[in-house]
Amino acid sequence: MIEVRGISKRYREVTAVDGLSFQVRPGVVTGFLGPNGAGKTTTMRMILGLDAPSGGDALVLGVRYATLSAPMRAVGALLDAGAAHPRRTVRNHLVCLADSNGISRRRVDEVLGLAGLASVAGRRAGTFSLGMRQRLGIAAALLGDPAVLIFDEPVNGLDPEGILWIRTLMRDLAAEGRTVLVSSHLMSEMALTADHLVMIGRGRLIADTSTEEVLRAREVLARTPDARRLARALTAMGAQVRLDGEELTVTGATPEEVGRLAAAEGAVLHELTARRTSLEDAFMELTRADVEFGAAR
Repeated sequence: MIEVRGISKRYREVTAVDGLSFQVRPGVVTGFLGPNGAGKTTTMRMILGLDAPSGGDALVLGVRYATLSAPMRAVGALLDAGAAHPRRTVRNHLVCLADSNGISRRRVDEVLGLAGLASVAGRRAGTFSLGMRQRLGIAAALLGDPAVLIFDEPVNGLDPEGILWIRTLMRDLAAEGRTVLVSSHLMSEMALTADHLVMIGRGRLIADTSTEEVLRAREVLARTPDARRLARALTAMGAQVRLDGEELTVTGATPEEVGRLAAAEGAVLHELTARRTSLEDAFMELTRADVEFGAAR
């Protein structure tokens, strides 16, 4: 469990995060979304004790991260894929982390296998591509077999096989009852990976809801030769209707409600389709007022 309670962060005269509150529950993958400059990385750094909040609390498993005696056994994190010393071999990098937290070297070999790095364990980290450095960072996050995992843009630089691997891994970790928080700008990937979404903009909470709720059908398309009659009935029940010949675009009513009303009115339906929004469209709509670095149009 991660709890962010009224957390704020100011850098001199700049407010990066302003009274932000949310929970990240175990058993689901929570996507952490927001435009550039929204405060996502700053929030993650405060959760991990790398930045001190100006106000409020960030708790992991009920305590502040700094009070954990063996932090890697409780929390695994990937914030920077370039964190490994470039001249250190992959295995030695993980061994140093393991030794500092009382983790067995057998576990080092396990996570090298999990991350697909066993065959390159003797190579220096500085020779790795971005995608391979991401795998090393994920291996380090898994090292302590932690209950809480925090990933900042983990799919950057990964090829399609790598993206599928990290998606499956995160969902498997959540299915084991772990708490998984992941930020990403790839909306299509978040739609496939995250069960719950926390969206922020300009350091404030915009949405804290299930992915299913964000992606719910926003419109219903109905096609019928009795379009005008059905449109009048839908309007009378409070739905909004756009009429174009035999086609009706309906908001404010579910496909089931439109179908039942059409049956009651004796209207023959040739088509009844729920138009689901994409996560990218929903994200753009919800964060439109909070984009800080938008291009001129």
